[in-house]
Amino acid sequence: MDVVTLSQLQFAATCMFHWIFVPLTLGLSIMTAWMETKYVTTGDETWLRMTKFWGKLFLINFALGVVTGITMEFQFGLNWAEYSRYVGDIFGAPLAMEATITFFLESVFIGVWIFGWKKISKKVHALSIWLAAIATNLSALFILLANAWMQKPVGYVIRNGRAEMTDFMAVLTNPYGWIKFSHTLMSGYALAAFVIMGVSAWHLLRANEIEFFKRSFRMAAVWAFVASMIVAMTGDFHAVEIAKVQPSKFAAMESIWETKRNAGMCLLVIPDSNNECNAVEKLTIPGMLSFMAFHDTNGEIKGLKEFPKELRPPVTPIFLSFRMMVGLGTFMIFASLIGIILSRRDNFVEKRAFLLLMVLAIPAPYLAQQLGWIVAELGRQPWIVYGVMKTSDAVSKSVTATQVALSLLGFTVLYGILGAIDIYLLFKYAKKGPDKDLSNIIDMKGRA
Repeated sequence: MDVVTLSQLQFAATCMFHWIFVPLTLGLSIMTAWMETKYVTTGDETWLRMTKFWGKLFLINFALGVVTGITMEFQFGLNWAEYSRYVGDIFGAPLAMEATITFFLESVFIGVWIFGWKKISKKVHALSIWLAAIATNLSALFILLANAWMQKPVGYVIRNGRAEMTDFMAVLTNPYGWIKFSHTLMSGYALAAFVIMGVSAWHLLRANEIEFFKRSFRMAAVWAFVASMIVAMTGDFHAVEIAKVQPSKFAAMESIWETKRNAGMCLLVIPDSNNECNAVEKLTIPGMLSFMAFHDTNGEIKGLKEFPKELRPPVTPIFLSFRMMVGLGTFMIFASLIGIILSRRDNFVEKRAFLLLMVLAIPAPYLAQQLGWIVAELGRQPWIVYGVMKTSDAVSKSVTATQVALSLLGFTVLYGILGAIDIYLLFKYAKKGPDKDLSNIIDMKGRA
């Protein structure tokens, strides 16, 4: 393999591994803050135990997420030096804001939260986790705005052989980025809720701390359903934006080869990229695809044949990833809705088949998010900045294929070890269950 392909594989491997930690951090930070707020406002010590238990899993995930995220930024200077030289003036700005503002804030306030038990009042302690959670979510915003500029470049000119920023506010208000942020944020909340439901279901199957885990499950089921519904709605907005600014990606997502008006959606499709057609097209809903793309049944969908072959993204993996992502998202909506209904019944612990399903469903939101990123990033190819710079022009000129292959091997081994550590720690503390003795922090209750 050449340098371009190896560099793409390396960045994809590190990015996808890092993303295992990010959405759980986004969701658990907010949900932990919510639990502690419930304790502060009600004085119910079960909420405090929930804060401590789920907060511990949040901290484990956060720590390993930081480690895996740092290495990604080094790749922009090592493997992708031409990219950094050409667009670094723009792409680096939101990343710098993420590092100097939000990462600093979340690190400080997480430290206050960890070491502040018994040292500060319970209201100030709850405020610290809220500030950490808000900073964590804002961190995702700046990173996604940087990514959105690669998908829909705005506020720049090409000058002196490189892209230079002319409108910083255009970069910060890029609609593509804000839609992507809301979609990503809600998917993180849904993922965290499914993790809480899955762990709670595991303990309920073993009759461990029944009241504790029933409350955890009930709370998480509501979060999961609401977040999953918003993910579906923002996904619709995102599809409209993609159809407008990245028509080749949209065509690949639905395997549309010919330009059409009043395009129908086929529920059963098998793409045939070699012959530039679909081998199977069954169960068509008339006008549905045009409506999804433009909210107009007469909207024109550009087919893949409108684009030169060298400017088309790979159709089959994008199409399959998109369909699987939608299927998993639909499952999450119905599973969480059923969870809301069943968890409010007195005989909930007797629904063993459903509880087992929720344990097995823990990987579902992880897989859905990884598939979503495959659609987003693979669908942009062959562009690294859509319509501005090709991926083949972005790699470092001084890096050899052997060097990239060796570093890819090194990252694979390192991340494999970190992944094993994360799974071990999360499983260990999730299996252990909540602490029964809160005497070391309970004196917070008397402080204002």
